[in-house]
Amino acid sequence: MGLTEFGRVTALRLKRRHFLLAILAVTSSSRATSAEPQRFRVAFANLNEEPGARIEGLGFTGAEIRRSFELASRALPFDMIYYDNGGDPEKALGNAKDAISRKIDLLIEFNSDPAANAEIGRELSAAGVPVLAVNYRIPGAPLYSADYREAGRIAGQALGKFAKENWSSQTVVGAILGDVSDPSSVVTERIQGVTEGLKQELPELSPVRLDSAGHPVRAGGVLAKFLAAQTNRKLVLATLDDPTALAAKSAVESAGRISDCVIVSQGADRSIHGGASERKEIDPANRGSIVLGSVAYYFDRYGYEILPIALRMLQGAQVPERTSTKHILISAKNVFVEYPPYDMN
Repeated sequence: MGLTEFGRVTALRLKRRHFLLAILAVTSSSRATSAEPQRFRVAFANLNEEPGARIEGLGFTGAEIRRSFELASRALPFDMIYYDNGGDPEKALGNAKDAISRKIDLLIEFNSDPAANAEIGRELSAAGVPVLAVNYRIPGAPLYSADYREAGRIAGQALGKFAKENWSSQTVVGAILGDVSDPSSVVTERIQGVTEGLKQELPELSPVRLDSAGHPVRAGGVLAKFLAAQTNRKLVLATLDDPTALAAKSAVESAGRISDCVIVSQGADRSIHGGASERKEIDPANRGSIVLGSVAYYFDRYGYEILPIALRMLQGAQVPERTSTKHILISAKNVFVEYPPYDMN
């Protein structure tokens, strides 16, 4: 095991240790008082659990996020109440009011509408109920959030370093492929980060934006047209999600340009990695893939990251104004470290 992989293993163990420490703190307190630990009524209002809805333009579903809360809460003194905001600001506000009527001790709110979040914050403040915001700010509430700009920067740097190490004497072009016309901050910050990361390694490179309107099938056609105009050039390609990365790989193969392109994606969802027997694109046995990797967002682990913060809040401890996801590049070298395969003995 190399030093880099050893460090990632250590980081993963520390992350798990932090979650276990939160559990041990509750257990120790219970033993010290010879009584059952105090239980809390905690509500989680999810962004959108509608079938087919992709969270933050990535390949994750709301059901995956909710499942992480269900699993993580089993080890904590929480009686959980779940809501689905359905991507609807009015529904999110109604869910918050219902949670207040059910005498909750804390609300974890995942809603993207600023106006609704401001009203939710006012309602909870008036009721004396603390709130922990997820990915989108609520005035006066601590925030747990992905760092979209940093995630993009990691992808851009990985692409730039590959080009410097392998194509130093070649003409290199860069592109960002995906729903690039989406005006939301989660997309614009991701694109900004990719651009910054590329320029750190290749200062003269300005990536072209290729718009798929969020449709992976269309992404393949858009990229094929772009590749046809890039004769005798190498391409570093950042895709905004994993399904688009897979469509891009197919387009590159169809164009006969495998040796001319590398791809780094965003999300690291299960469409691009999986178990030991699934043979997904990011796999230890597939180190020669033109998909160098995908930047992890860990949406499927949000419960394990967020619930310990909620517990500290309920115990009266100070928590940071913002806690950010620790993004890393998931590649064939570390995928089974970060996501141990469930089908491996």
